[in-house]
Amino acid sequence: MNLIFFIKSETVNISRYTIKDIPGSSGRLDVISRCILSAIINGNNLEENIQIWVFLDKYGTFVFDSDLFNDESFPKNEILLTDFFVEFIKKTKKGENYPETPLDSIKYSTLDIFDAIKNFIEKKYKVYTLNEEGMGFKEVFEELNSNDNLLFVLGDQSGDLLNDKELKKLNLVDVSLGNQSYLASSTIRLIKMNLQLLV
Repeated sequence: MNLIFFIKSETVNISRYTIKDIPGSSGRLDVISRCILSAIINGNNLEENIQIWVFLDKYGTFVFDSDLFNDESFPKNEILLTDFFVEFIKKTKKGENYPETPLDSIKYSTLDIFDAIKNFIEKKYKVYTLNEEGMGFKEVFEELNSNDNLLFVLGDQSGDLLNDKELKKLNLVDVSLGNQSYLASSTIRLIKMNLQLLV
């Protein structure tokens, strides 16, 4: 099973970034970093066969593939990860010279989130959106098997993505983890945990 998460942010802005105030100086890049760690780290080790695609409106699309990073050098805390990610974004978008970082295996893409979803649908991935009003996750997950490849669209900080007309046109299955609202990073951990139990 290959497992992919999509998360989008309109707010991330690193033009005034400082490590002393990551939430306030980066447009909440700390939230994205937390999601990345939740997706590709298990305990203190990198997972296998998991990707998280980060769609940043101001900077493009960044693909973190757990199989491409070095387990020993990958930054496994939020502050280090964010700092290296900022360096990588600057290298990619501004052509600034920075030394090598443990995140140089990130893939950069110009695909927007809708085209990326369509590509994975063509690759026969089962694609789900996380929505509190969707089908119960147990009902959905119990129909899966270990050969299924899965993509979960987590949305964005504003909630606008899940209501976007272009996303609605794709007729994706809405999955709910229950009536309680969860942080995106917690949602990722819950999905991984329940997949391990049910599939």
